[in-house]
Amino acid sequence: MPSIALTKFARKRLFPTDGRLEKIQGVTTDEFEAHVNANEPLEMLDGYAPFCKLAVYKNWTDTRVMAVPITEENQHLLRSGYESRMPKELPVLTRWFEGLEPPRAEYLLVILYSREQMEKEKDAVDADWGVVGCLGTMTAEETPIAPITMMRNALGVEEGGSGVAIDRDAYAKAADFWNNHAVWRSPKG
Repeated sequence: MPSIALTKFARKRLFPTDGRLEKIQGVTTDEFEAHVNANEPLEMLDGYAPFCKLAVYKNWTDTRVMAVPITEENQHLLRSGYESRMPKELPVLTRWFEGLEPPRAEYLLVILYSREQMEKEKDAVDADWGVVGCLGTMTAEETPIAPITMMRNALGVEEGGSGVAIDRDAYAKAADFWNNHAVWRSPKG
């Protein structure tokens, strides 16, 4: 079984210290890393590029679903703003729900990049694969990458992306999904 390590990027994004509930819940970084190395995933899905895989696990944490359908009942809870994930990145328009409590996810789709790609992105890992993200879902299927993430990826590693060109069909499918869904966040306190 290939070895897996949390990247610096994932440690900061998936395990924040400010108590945000929309990230990984109920386990430490060490426990998370130990679990993905000790347990075979249910399935390995191909990601958006050859260096990307998604390891599908039954959710062993308290993590909730990431994407929530937009309905007439909850659309008043949508918020938006320009944000960057990391200080070196350009801010992009982002949309999220605030004030929702989504259900606990049934699955965690752990997004992996190859060691070689992590070296290109200057976040080297001492493992075969580096965790760059994790999707809490109700099904063992990938949630489409947000269109803005596809655009950032196409800009290259200098702008916080991966250097992969936009696939128009995947972009159209993602735009359709994200037109009807949004991520959620804990209210700022």
